[in-house]
Amino acid sequence: MKKWDKTNKSSFHSDLKKVKEGKKLHEAARMLKTCSTKIMAPTYRDHYFGHEVPSLKDCHWCQIRSFSNAKEYPISIVCKDESLTLPDDFTFIEKSILRDGVSRADPEFRVGCECSHNCHGMTCHCLQDSEVDLPDHNVYAYQAGGNSEGCLKEQLLDSKAPIYECHEACACDKTCDNRIVARGRRVPLQVFRTENRGWGVRSKVPIKAGAFIDCYIGEIITAQEADRRRDNAIISRRKDLYLFNIDKFTDPDSLDETLRGDPYVIDGEFHAGPSRFFNHSCEANMRIFARVGDYSEKNLHDLAFFAIEDIRPMTELTFDYVDGKDDGEQGSEKCLCGAKSCRGWLW
Repeated sequence: MKKWDKTNKSSFHSDLKKVKEGKKLHEAARMLKTCSTKIMAPTYRDHYFGHEVPSLKDCHWCQIRSFSNAKEYPISIVCKDESLTLPDDFTFIEKSILRDGVSRADPEFRVGCECSHNCHGMTCHCLQDSEVDLPDHNVYAYQAGGNSEGCLKEQLLDSKAPIYECHEACACDKTCDNRIVARGRRVPLQVFRTENRGWGVRSKVPIKAGAFIDCYIGEIITAQEADRRRDNAIISRRKDLYLFNIDKFTDPDSLDETLRGDPYVIDGEFHAGPSRFFNHSCEANMRIFARVGDYSEKNLHDLAFFAIEDIRPMTELTFDYVDGKDDGEQGSEKCLCGAKSCRGWLW
């Protein structure tokens, strides 16, 4: 029997390391070969050679591959210039992070509908407010059948009405037609480097008008914390690009005390999903809609991006930062969207 000594142990670990590295090389080569677009080399290098186990803290590749829908609806990152990478201090997250001073409603106050299967406007608790916000339209926000099933109805695309959906506290199941945003992103996205506006986002698949694309997520903070972060930013107006108020229902006279004060704010600069890289366009192909699940959490409503027109594959996904508002005055930040109707200035 061969004696096991330190020399043999060292040799064994050396051989084992070579086997592992060989597998990494094989996997990296296979992935690079199957990609139609060259993915950021540094990202691949860091992922395959930088750590033995997934490192969600430092590796963007590991972060996006950890998402629950990564296989069905993947996120990819592409760039022709291998020297360009996503910010080192940025982390991909799948759900928003609640910071100090932000809390969800007590579970005892959460109320859902009691529908047995698909929900109907006349009886569904979740759809009752739709009758107030859209009195001249059917309360259903989504197409229930046909080629546009699950897409927002056409009359809603030009409105600013909120969307009311069923949620976790409801009796209806997850296949309910009124759970589109609740099911999460169903569109594969690609973060890419634009010619003149930094990083942008597109999809390899066609997207129909009215289709849900993604939500804006990040750190949910108080208005006071948002002011502090803005004051500490090198350029405060640049910080505003990542700060989104959750203020659709904010009302000083509201009977709901959670809606009377300053609204919460989503900060997506350092922790966010791929929607953090959506750029502005004066001729945008997306809009943000307020989506409400549980009524007790209107102060934490979702900011959901929907396509407002048919979008062809590999077309950049954009939204209007100021939602069409134009005071006609020259601003301080030049717009680079390149649209025919470009207003010339972001603000």
